[in-house]
Amino acid sequence: MTTPELVGRTGIGTVIAGYMPIGSEIDPRILMERLARRGSELCLPDVVVPDAPLAFRSWTAGAPLRTGAYGISVPEADAEVVTPDLLLVPMLAFDRRGYRLGYGGGFYDRTMARLRETSDILSVGLAFSGQVRDDLPVGPHDMRLDWIVTESAALRVSG
Repeated sequence: MTTPELVGRTGIGTVIAGYMPIGSEIDPRILMERLARRGSELCLPDVVVPDAPLAFRSWTAGAPLRTGAYGISVPEADAEVVTPDLLLVPMLAFDRRGYRLGYGGGFYDRTMARLRETSDILSVGLAFSGQVRDDLPVGPHDMRLDWIVTESAALRVSG
């Protein structure tokens, strides 16, 4: 993230929610390590209750992970639950309006909706530029991202 607005939302005192990639998702770990060096606290999502928003557990690079729901690597169950300031969101596909396609569970949509009720969360979708689509289905519960960042560009799409 090189855009001044994005950089300004990182660093000492911020909590950044990353993710451990699965399948063809872009790998955010180098970015997460850079954000941690800037002073941001990292956390990872955990599916605690099906059909509910995600919980975010504090995590540092290299700390042990366990296999959580859907085979996703998550911090240990006793890791502190925190509220992120910035949410890095994986995407299988996205459109230029800021909508994304995930694996269909709705976890990130529910999570963004909940966080936006109580905080000034910034959502940043991460993907490869070749994952852009013009024909994504958008439902009534789909949440728009604030930014989309690919290997070649950072695009502010809402807010």
